[in-house]
Amino acid sequence: MAGLPLSFAEPLLLLGLVSLPVLWWLLRVMPPRPRRVEFPPTRLLFDIAPKEETPSRTPWWLTLLRLAAAALVIFAAAGPIWNPQTGVAAGKQPLVILLDDGWSAASSWDARIKAADELIANADSDRRGVALVPLSEPARDITLMPAGAARVALRQLAPKPYSIDRVETLATLGRFLKSTGDCDIAWLSDGVDTGRGSEFTEGLGKVIESRNLTIYAGGAQSAQALVAAENAAAKMTVKVLRTESGIAAGTVRAVDAKGSPIGEARYAFGPQERETEAAFDLPVELRNDIARLEIAGEHSAGAVQLLDRRWRRRAIGVVSGASNDTAQPLLASTFYLSRALSPFADVRLGDRGAPQQVIGQFLDQRLPMIVMADVGTLSPEIRDRLNAWIEQGGVLVRFAGPRLAQADDDLVPVKLRRGGRTLGGSLTWEKPQHMASFAADGPFAGLTVPKDITVSRQVLAEPDAVLATKSWASLEDGTPLVTGEHRGKGVVSLFHVGADMRWSDLPMSGTFVEMLRRLIDMSGYTSKPGPGVASDPNAETVAPLRTLDGFGAFGPPPATAKPMSADYRDRGTADHPPGFYGTAESPIAVNTLASADRIAPLDTSGLRAKHATYTNAEPRDLRGIMLSTALALFLLDAIVVAMLGGGLAALIRRRAAPAVIALAFALVVFGPSSTRADSAADDFAIKAVSQTRLAYVVTGNADVDSIVKAGMSGLTLFLGQRTALEAGDPVGIDPARDELAFFPLIYWPIVPGAPKPPQDAINKIDAYMKQGGTVIFDTRDAVEAPPGDNGSSQTPGMQTLRELLSTLDVPELEPVPREHVLTKTFYLLRDFPGRFNSGQTWVEALPREDDEESAQRPARGGDGVSPIIITSNDLAGAWAIRPDGQPMLPLTPGEPRQREFAFRAGVNIVMYTLTGNYKADQVHAPALIERLGQ
Repeated sequence: MAGLPLSFAEPLLLLGLVSLPVLWWLLRVMPPRPRRVEFPPTRLLFDIAPKEETPSRTPWWLTLLRLAAAALVIFAAAGPIWNPQTGVAAGKQPLVILLDDGWSAASSWDARIKAADELIANADSDRRGVALVPLSEPARDITLMPAGAARVALRQLAPKPYSIDRVETLATLGRFLKSTGDCDIAWLSDGVDTGRGSEFTEGLGKVIESRNLTIYAGGAQSAQALVAAENAAAKMTVKVLRTESGIAAGTVRAVDAKGSPIGEARYAFGPQERETEAAFDLPVELRNDIARLEIAGEHSAGAVQLLDRRWRRRAIGVVSGASNDTAQPLLASTFYLSRALSPFADVRLGDRGAPQQVIGQFLDQRLPMIVMADVGTLSPEIRDRLNAWIEQGGVLVRFAGPRLAQADDDLVPVKLRRGGRTLGGSLTWEKPQHMASFAADGPFAGLTVPKDITVSRQVLAEPDAVLATKSWASLEDGTPLVTGEHRGKGVVSLFHVGADMRWSDLPMSGTFVEMLRRLIDMSGYTSKPGPGVASDPNAETVAPLRTLDGFGAFGPPPATAKPMSADYRDRGTADHPPGFYGTAESPIAVNTLASADRIAPLDTSGLRAKHATYTNAEPRDLRGIMLSTALALFLLDAIVVAMLGGGLAALIRRRAAPAVIALAFALVVFGPSSTRADSAADDFAIKAVSQTRLAYVVTGNADVDSIVKAGMSGLTLFLGQRTALEAGDPVGIDPARDELAFFPLIYWPIVPGAPKPPQDAINKIDAYMKQGGTVIFDTRDAVEAPPGDNGSSQTPGMQTLRELLSTLDVPELEPVPREHVLTKTFYLLRDFPGRFNSGQTWVEALPREDDEESAQRPARGGDGVSPIIITSNDLAGAWAIRPDGQPMLPLTPGEPRQREFAFRAGVNIVMYTLTGNYKADQVHAPALIERLGQ
């Protein structure tokens, strides 16, 4: 119904709505005019105003009320159904169900199965045969089966973890339709085009001819996918794909090989964007541990990106045999190599020490790849270590130069030509040569051959029978530019030109960067690393270790999974489903989508078809609701008529007491069940427990409260900057009204002459301190104390505090001793200054120990935290910070680091209340060990 999920069982009854205008006219018609009879005495009554008046016609709003009730009755009689079942119409011909069952169908698989089950149930009631055609199985025979058998076959289906090729099923479907004849076709589509979508819809239109086709799409969760994960220099990024438009956001999770979470990254789509990016800003050590990226809440193999060693940010050592030219660093070979390698790896330059010494350090660091630029003669020990490292999987990349041309070692993939020199030779052309091609089976296959790169000098290879098989890049005259060889589990590669601009301008090109990137991808494997070692007849194959199912969950490999070559770098297929292959120590990842794959919405506009949507809601009959609403409107109409006619007023006059009782009962029953006070208490509790928060007592003095609030906020900010505690904004409390148990620490500024809190508030404070809470009482009047030993106890603030504590169960107090744990909780402190530094700080007195034992212990703490701390140094005044970051109040006497030590005192107090006396246990470690030894 006009885009709404609403239908009617008897839509013809809606014609009754045409009668509503007639009903309107009947309700608005005037009653017959009364006959007038002249009766002179009645003139005496003309001047008396009647208490009640009857309108001459029905009010318009009352007429509208009655019409609404009548319309609801008509709608209810028509049988309204919300979320009706849509799809294939009833009939007797067979039903063919085409089912998309690739990875893109997994996110809405339940809705797809439910729609297919409803189609099969309707076919069962119509006694129709059913043919179930999963589009991922083109070789599967299509046969008609009873509805019961089709339902069993449907439950056995599951989404595949790879992209399906729908086109391959057209031939089998065409043969079946020719043999079956007329039938209804329902295509349960996932709406995703992963390739050849237009070709399938065009072929499907030809195959079904004039048969009825219903396409299910929409109304279910759309598919999202991950592709092109890249571990860049500063962060790891991955592209997120979708097919729908509109604003959307989500989260990509990163986990390691054991399934432990490493991090999360948010992504967001613009209104028309179908591709966005999620970035993990993590240290490189954590990024290298990521084995799986997945979209949170998206259950499909396409929403998972598996990572192996190719995605690790590898450390690559670069060593040059040339002398460091500090005067012209831009001409050094290490400059071009570091610029080309840094986007894909962490480059470690061996620019200090002899080349052989640097190579030894790189081997000790177990780097997966070493680049040697014009490194000549190597010692036998270094050559042996390099050969062993290559056999174990290392990748050695060498660049030619004058030193290599004169050297003699076997760490090159081909034999270098001897000609007039001890080993190898250099050839100089008058006419520079251009690059000609890349080997089709080498690591650089697929790269565009640049036409602007020239080579003016190179080291030549000795021609032999296998030279062509080891050539990865060649010049126009056929001489190799880059050669490579597989040795054991590693690779040796040689660029026959230098890494600087003296012999060639290759290092200045973008092709140079891509060539080195391909070589980086080959490093770090214990199995054969990717394409590149040509004509190796013993190419290693790896068996599936564990694979993904269509929902993106790991499981054992299916029986149809086959071993693959270790250099397999394509997307997942039926033969090689997505997952990990090889050994558990060095697995190779195969993903559902390749880096260059993209998804698009499937265009079915070219098909002559009926469209339906998936629905997760059950059909709902609205007749009961509409009839109940109509009855309520008729009841309201009766009440209104009684009020207009005066009957209700007369009833109230005669039955005043019962009416008042009924009204009061209605207010009690239907009135609000909760109070604003309860709601405020709930809000306060939620705010208090959502984060660790410090609290302060609101005194009612606006100046004091503003300073204390700023001070507690300043201390909270300092805690976030200097410690791991990320506390929330401080909370002002009223001890008589608010719950205190939510806060570990309460700061109470004493205002001289302030009235004593009620006894209920005192009792709550007493209970709070006995249950582990700590209260700081700050009289803020250290500079007002008169001289003398008892001067601090004579201040107005101390007198007010003494009166407040008179009914509290306060423990014995003592000034903070030098060895108290409070002085060592976070910072090492001697005293606890605030805005003033002349006042003492008092805490609960601890049991004294004998002098010999206490002398050996640098800290002393009791069994718990002191429930009360008393000071007069105005701590909050020193902590108070203005919005611009400047102190709010000056200090007395204003020593250079007094405010810093005031903040440190606050940190120690907070950490003391949060962690207790554990610091005392740590510093007691020597004494404890000594006692255990005894």
